[in-house]
Amino acid sequence: MSEPPPLPTLLPPSLPAEAEAAELAVPCGPDRLKAGLQYVPSLDECVGATECLVERRSFLSKVASGLDWLFGLGALLLLLAACSVIPVLNFLSLGYLLNVSGTVARTGRFRDGFIGVRKAAVLGSIAAGTWLVVWPARLLSTMWKDAELISPGSGMAKAGHAGLIVVIVITLVHIVWACVRGGKLRHFLWPQPLRFMRWLRAPQKFGQLQRRITDYVVELRLPFYFWLGLRGFVGALAWLIVPVGILLAATRLPVGGSVLLSLLGGLLLLLVAIHLPFLQAHFAQTDRFSALFELREVRRLFLRAPLAFWFALLITLLFAVPLYLLKIELTPRELAWLPSLLFVIFIFPARVLTGWAMSRATRREQPRHWFPRWVARLGIVPVALAYTVFVYFTPYLSWNGAWSLLEQHAFLVPAPLMAL
Repeated sequence: MSEPPPLPTLLPPSLPAEAEAAELAVPCGPDRLKAGLQYVPSLDECVGATECLVERRSFLSKVASGLDWLFGLGALLLLLAACSVIPVLNFLSLGYLLNVSGTVARTGRFRDGFIGVRKAAVLGSIAAGTWLVVWPARLLSTMWKDAELISPGSGMAKAGHAGLIVVIVITLVHIVWACVRGGKLRHFLWPQPLRFMRWLRAPQKFGQLQRRITDYVVELRLPFYFWLGLRGFVGALAWLIVPVGILLAATRLPVGGSVLLSLLGGLLLLLVAIHLPFLQAHFAQTDRFSALFELREVRRLFLRAPLAFWFALLITLLFAVPLYLLKIELTPRELAWLPSLLFVIFIFPARVLTGWAMSRATRREQPRHWFPRWVARLGIVPVALAYTVFVYFTPYLSWNGAWSLLEQHAFLVPAPLMAL
């Protein structure tokens, strides 16, 4: 009886002893290619390639995060400018800017003043994404209107109207789905319909969505900013009402009496301009309304960081001047947000520097040497005097005339006081 044939083996044929010894003698890596053997990467090469890939992904994620932060900063400035031209909502702008000063004053870090940038990026992405995805509906609406003008009630017009309704419904669903996914711009550009179908079949989806929206709205802290801005506005108005009222009254009197009143009002406005930015920062830092009138405490803090106070006051008053120049001509109502946008761009760093000066003064326990104190005192006076003189002449430059004295942009809401 013959023996069955041997089963085929799945193992590779063994190398001769000499070849196997030669292969083992060659280390892993490029040297194996020189020896004519199969390339096997070494452990160090594998680890190095993995680390390189991780570093590359980390670098790209940092770049994407930085771009998202810059986009959020631009969106934040636009939101502040938009709120500043709407009565009542402009207290949100003032409250946010005051909170910037107070936060930097408490922590001493500039980066802490950029509050809510990531959340503003989400709102900006939603606005930009919505603007993009509604374009098909806009174009189809234009085509339907043209068809109605050319041939009213025709089949083409009816088809265009039906198609427009379908596109609008799809667009609304797409916008809602993009917001549900996070509101990023990429969510508007790629809808992921299969994921949308799975989400529709998921249980308790609306409860989770409601919690996410509630958490997002609560984290915006809108009541806090409104209450802070309202109190800051009232306190600043209490300081400004007397000097500004005197300057307004001086414009209604003959030349002789107006000069004396103008000098008195200008002197009082000079004293208010020196102290009010730091009183507002002190109020935002402590969240006490009485802090707006603690003049002695602010003067005591000035002794600990005089040069920082001088620099912060210089930037605050200097950056408030450009908005007065924009009031030479009446701004159209549809472009009223542009001057406010420039104001927010200028006054934001001023609020950060004011908080920084307060932080330096708070962290020091002893007053500075007499020399920097007197240098700061002598430097503050011409800065405040130049600002007061400029404000005095604004009625002759502004479109609103004498009422422009109420537009104290350095201390009040970004929009003019008359917008209230």
